[in-house]
Amino acid sequence: MVNLPKDLLGLRELSPEQIQHILETAAVCKDIFSRDIKKVPTLRGKTVVTLFFEPSTRTRTSFEIAAKWMSADAVNLTVASSSVAKGESFVDTARTLEAMGVDLIVIRHSLAGTPKLLAESIDAHVINAGDGAHEHPTQALLDLFTIQQKKGKIAGLKVTIVGDILHSRVAKSNIYGLTKLGATVTVVGPPPLIPQGVLNLGVKVETNLDKALADADVVNILRIQLERQTKAYFPTLKEYAKLFGVNRLRLEQAKSDLLVMHPGPANLGVEISEEVSVHDRSAITEQVTNGVAVRMALLYLLTGGGNKDAVLY
Repeated sequence: MVNLPKDLLGLRELSPEQIQHILETAAVCKDIFSRDIKKVPTLRGKTVVTLFFEPSTRTRTSFEIAAKWMSADAVNLTVASSSVAKGESFVDTARTLEAMGVDLIVIRHSLAGTPKLLAESIDAHVINAGDGAHEHPTQALLDLFTIQQKKGKIAGLKVTIVGDILHSRVAKSNIYGLTKLGATVTVVGPPPLIPQGVLNLGVKVETNLDKALADADVVNILRIQLERQTKAYFPTLKEYAKLFGVNRLRLEQAKSDLLVMHPGPANLGVEISEEVSVHDRSAITEQVTNGVAVRMALLYLLTGGGNKDAVLY
């Protein structure tokens, strides 16, 4: 049996076997979607808290849906109305929640390393739902799961990640996961948005998107994160769209089975055109669905998968 650590803080710390085990469990969880009653009693009696210090719709909601479909109690702690807003540290707040019997905390924070600090401070399980520009492991896992479901494999594929690599926690987690599972990764973007040292992660760097897409099997398009950028990294959004936006023309010039992905939300007309976002080759909607399956798998594996009585029905 493949065991996971107490907490999921990033993919950098996971082995290929651990990542594959999560993906295989997610496939079982996805089968639940086809049932009339999308609920199993696996985690009945467990309590999951989502603690988000940054805005989120997809990630937070999918964790809450995953918890409810596994029969766990899901609690969304609104930071603005919590004791954190009164000056209490988030660690003290987490310890208070743990004292109330919380089994797992899903945290998103603008500061890198915050989930690790939390995990070291409490006995409850912790899942990193995004910390600064560090990692976003569950997004990468759902991306890996989507690729594996659509392509049948990950090893040997050529994956292009295009966009704001510098500020993207999604890019970093995807790079760790894809390279561990045997894919070849090329990152593309304006030179100022390609971080120094990225070559040390085992990827290729390209500044010409058309060249990078020529033989790509998958393109993962990152959102331009204007809220994280403290200075201008390119002249205008119009110029960015011209040089690095994935549009219909670029899609037609790429391989006929190119898989198009985007973690969302998308800036339509900038990094991706609207017609590409809804194209037959786009898996963007399926990524959202797969996000629930992956997060169900993680809740099961971290809080119940080690218990011989915890069975996925």
